[in-house]
Amino acid sequence: MEANLDIDDFILRKQKAQRNLMWLGTLSIIMIFAGLTSAYVVRRGAGDWFSIVLPQVFWVSTAVIIFSSISMNFALWSFRKNKIVAGKLFLGTTLFLGLLFAFCQFLGWGELTRNGVYLVQSKGQTSLISGSFIFLLSGLHLAHVVGGIIALIFIFIKSLMGRYSSSNVHGLRVAAIYWHFLDLLWIYLFVFLTIYK
Repeated sequence: MEANLDIDDFILRKQKAQRNLMWLGTLSIIMIFAGLTSAYVVRRGAGDWFSIVLPQVFWVSTAVIIFSSISMNFALWSFRKNKIVAGKLFLGTTLFLGLLFAFCQFLGWGELTRNGVYLVQSKGQTSLISGSFIFLLSGLHLAHVVGGIIALIFIFIKSLMGRYSSSNVHGLRVAAIYWHFLDLLWIYLFVFLTIYK
């Protein structure tokens, strides 16, 4: 009996450590983006700034990532209530919407380049620092989304294998923290880049 208590205590401590590491990771990402958006504001005041309107598809990607966060909530709720089939469906929906968000970002970058906005200057092209910032901020966010998509694939496969139920949602909870954070981060970036053109 005492051995079981020790194992349960170990598992609880491990889960708490994983959640704390996730919060620490999100804090470090916040610091990176706070630094980059501060640099954006400072550079914008230099006098040679050109305003760039964000591609229309970024509005679509914003809606997509918001809905993906909602479906992630429903997935977690479903598994907590032992509604396994619904949980798998909502988790699969979240994964699909995450992939759709990434696709929309690529479409947005294509629209920017068709409008003459490039990440860097190359032969025959001119680069605007404002355009470079848009690519940098959205690209760095997308890199973190790719990490989130990999986590979603992993937990989706685990859900198909029957690893999640009302008594075991820890992995889902940790992934949900990260996914909701990415959602909020994109909303912040989108509003920031829309207001500070």
